[in-house]
Amino acid sequence: MNYIEYTFTVCPSVPGLEIAEAALSELPFESFTIEDGVLKAYIQEELFCEEDFNDMFLWDLPDMEISYEKKIIPQQDWNAVWESNFTPIDVDGKAMVRAPFHKAPDSGIDIIIEPRMSFGTGHHQTTYMMMQHLLSMDIEGKDVCDMGCGTAVLAILAKKLGGKNVVGIDIDQWAYDNAQDNIQANCTPDITVKLGGADALGDEKFDILLANINRNILLRYMQVYCDAIRDGGHLLLSGFYVPDAPVLIEEAARYGFKMAGAIEKDHWTALHLRKE
Repeated sequence: MNYIEYTFTVCPSVPGLEIAEAALSELPFESFTIEDGVLKAYIQEELFCEEDFNDMFLWDLPDMEISYEKKIIPQQDWNAVWESNFTPIDVDGKAMVRAPFHKAPDSGIDIIIEPRMSFGTGHHQTTYMMMQHLLSMDIEGKDVCDMGCGTAVLAILAKKLGGKNVVGIDIDQWAYDNAQDNIQANCTPDITVKLGGADALGDEKFDILLANINRNILLRYMQVYCDAIRDGGHLLLSGFYVPDAPVLIEEAARYGFKMAGAIEKDHWTALHLRKE
C-alpha cells in the first residue's frame, strides 16, 4: 500500500494552516503534521479521490494563497520516514509512548509503538487527549473496545490500566498488522484485534468504547457504537475540531448519553459521554 504525502504552504499561515487541516480532515487523510510553517498530510493512495480533493472549500477561500507539492511514499519506505521523526510522547507524566529504540521511562506506563503508517502514536492531539481521558478513569476490570484502533495504542493503554476484555477494531489491513505487532511488543497478547468496521462489533457489549476517527464516520455509526455500550458505560470520542462537538453531543444524546467531560488541545477536542 502506497501513501501520498501532500506538503502545503499557506499564506497567511495563521489561521491558514489550521483551516487547511480542517478541510483535509473531511477527506480520508490519516495524519497531519504542522512544522516550520508547513502542513504535511498523508492519505492512502487507493483512498485518494482527485474530484473530492479539487472540490474542497479550501480552494475558494478569499485572501488566502495556497500551494502544495505531492509525493508518493512506497509502503516499504514508511518505517524510515517515521523513525527519522518519531520522538517519545510523555502524557502528563503518567504514560510514555515510545519506539523500541528509545529508552524506557523510569516510572509510569510504558507503551512501545512500532513507527509505521498507522494512526495513533500520541503525536496527534486527538490520540494524546484520548489517552488523557483513559488515564483519568477507572479501567480496572472493565470491557473496552477501541474502534479504529490504528496502532492499538489506546487498547494497549486500557489493558495496562487493568482492562479485562480489550478489543481493537480497524478496517485497514496495514493497521491491523501493526496493531498485532504492537500488542506483542507490549506483552499484552490477550488483546483481541478484529479486521473490519462497525459490523465487527456484532452483539458484544462493553463498558467503555473509544472512537478516535472523524466527524462524519462518528455520526454515521453513532447508534451502532452506542448500542454496544452497557448502561452506565462510557463513550470517548475524538478526531474532530471543537466546533464539531455540539452535533456529536446531540447525536449521542439520542441514544441516552450525557456529557461527562471534554478536553481541548490546539482546536481539537475529545469528548467523554456517559450512558444513563
